[in-house]
Amino acid sequence: MDTDVINVDTSRRRIVDLTDAVRSFCGARQDGLCNVFVPHATAGVAIIETGAGSDHDLVDTLERLLPRDDRYRHRHGSPGHGADHVLPALVSPSVTVPVKNGEPLLGTWQSIVLVDLNRDNPQRRVRLSFLSG
Repeated sequence: MDTDVINVDTSRRRIVDLTDAVRSFCGARQDGLCNVFVPHATAGVAIIETGAGSDHDLVDTLERLLPRDDRYRHRHGSPGHGADHVLPALVSPSVTVPVKNGEPLLGTWQSIVLVDLNRDNPQRRVRLSFLSG
């Protein structure tokens, strides 16, 4: 298995497109599976369409589902930080995509994104792993 870690700053964006980084990582390889994993308790990875409003819709939906108030038992950090710890139950911390001839086999409008609503920790690590097939 080949693996690499990229650093991502989410201080200005809640959704960060990782597709180009994943394509670059896979480009030197042939056929197999690429796993994208975020080793954080308050972030996730998703495959969505970006640039047409879906990324904003996802953030709006998650903020409605996970309001930032005092209802959470997990209370350290900024107000509503407990919601950040529930996020990975809704947005998985990893996705795996098939790769053929070094190209991730994504659909026409699909992008791989990091989802991070946590205001307390904007520095994220994303692990890319490739398993030859």
